[in-house]
Amino acid sequence: MLSFIVPAYNEEHELADTLAAIDAAASDGARPYEIIVVDDASTDATPKIASNAGAKVVQIDRRQIAASRNAGGHVAQGEYLFFVDADTRINRAHVSGGVAALESGYAGGSALVAMDGFVPIWGRMLLRGFSSIYFGLNLGAGAFLFTTRHNFDVVGGFDEQYFAGEEVYFSLELKKLGRFKVLREPVVTSGRKLRMYPARHFLRKFFGVVVRGPRGVRSRAKLSLWYDGKREKRWPVNGTSAAGSK
Repeated sequence: MLSFIVPAYNEEHELADTLAAIDAAASDGARPYEIIVVDDASTDATPKIASNAGAKVVQIDRRQIAASRNAGGHVAQGEYLFFVDADTRINRAHVSGGVAALESGYAGGSALVAMDGFVPIWGRMLLRGFSSIYFGLNLGAGAFLFTTRHNFDVVGGFDEQYFAGEEVYFSLELKKLGRFKVLREPVVTSGRKLRMYPARHFLRKFFGVVVRGPRGVRSRAKLSLWYDGKREKRWPVNGTSAAGSK
């Protein structure tokens, strides 16, 4: 069996499309599968959308993506685990590629990432540069990760001392067990964070975390780019935010 684990916090605008994409990617009949949505204290329609789509809903109250992924991993029934972010679309190539990699002895893997919608020039440049370094190091993107049930248990899941960047440490632990495969077919994830904030604000926060290293991702309070909510905002010229949505 395949288990698809989707961590979600207030994802009512993205979740239905993500779950539909997983269904389409996995429903070729070759293997049974389950979809588990881990609802981490959502205040919107996220759990209802998940339930209506036929997913198993697991409720936690941690506001931490590592804890959400672990909660889903612990209840998953599948031999192979796929972690898919709630704003990310996968297709059959990602499922078949992941299964083929695991069956050929890889300890785990991920995929390249493409952003949806309009992305400003500075965002495209940042993404291109960061991706060339990050995937050049053969690390997994948090938007899409896969491994076996056995390997997930061996490495102890995702390290819950981190509120961001936990996919880096998960990838490194899996690489200690064997080869790590990054699929060349990109998953498509939301570019909303590159649209939500002015360049100066985003880059200051982003590089601030990078410079601080592990210390910078052990506190949720310092990670506003990751934990400040999900709705896109329109930013007037003066930089003051005005609430908006997609």
